[in-house]
Amino acid sequence: MSDLPLIDSFLEMLSAERGAARNTITSYRGDLEAYVAYLASRGLAARTASSTEVTGFLDRLNAEGLKASSAARKLSAVRQFHKFLAGDALREDDPTRIVASPRTRRALPKILSIAEVDALLFRAESEAQDEAVSAAKRRMAVRLHVALELAYATGMRVSELVGLKRVSVLRDANFLTVRGKGSKDRVLPLTDRARDAVIAYLKTLPPGPWLFPAHGEDGHLSRQVFARALKALAARESITADRISPHVLRHAFASHILAGGADLRVVQTLLGHADIATTQIYTHVLDERLRALVQTHHPMMDGD
Repeated sequence: MSDLPLIDSFLEMLSAERGAARNTITSYRGDLEAYVAYLASRGLAARTASSTEVTGFLDRLNAEGLKASSAARKLSAVRQFHKFLAGDALREDDPTRIVASPRTRRALPKILSIAEVDALLFRAESEAQDEAVSAAKRRMAVRLHVALELAYATGMRVSELVGLKRVSVLRDANFLTVRGKGSKDRVLPLTDRARDAVIAYLKTLPPGPWLFPAHGEDGHLSRQVFARALKALAARESITADRISPHVLRHAFASHILAGGADLRVVQTLLGHADIATTQIYTHVLDERLRALVQTHHPMMDGD
């Protein structure tokens, strides 16, 4: 019996019960189809595979040169799949329980300095106010400025940013409500400058549902268009393309507010991370802050 119907059932559960995003479903399907193909090549199936076969699958990935982080992601899909099978009594045990995850060394996120972000915001605002350009170019400049302000003010994901609806703007634009992964909503406060930019921008928009309308299939600004415009803006500030992306703005938001004294749990909530472990990539910022506090306040640090 093919394992593909079991994969379909598992993915349907992820979508219906956990609200998994479309990209997550697509990624899991590819990972699990590769796994069951490996099993089938050995005359086995997901209902009969042991921990030895799971480890063998990981060994195959390693032999193919797959990064440890990518192999760990695939193992996560396999773990959840087997947990689903055991939970639905489609097999008696979970063979992944004793399989160790590939050891990964998570890279520190790329970030911009506060001064660099401030320079980007200043240039975006200046270009949005440039009356020498055509009306169409000015509209795009205004849209980029507001999107950039919101990205840095909230740290939201780029998919959340470009898909914002106008009804998400709450309480005189002091807050936004954002629908994140798993269709979970969270309310994000805005900085004064982001709020003011949004209020002014809303007055210029024609009727419609989207905060960042566009002529594409989705009806709103795409991630790719925003990313290209952001890189072009950064280039005009002598920031190279490899140092800037929408996700870098998210990292900058998290790192800068942590450095300013925010609690890690608060940052977890603002970023929409389901697990605090995801937010802990920023603990290097906390380490630097703690060291600075000790150097500033410890009685033995003054050399007396």
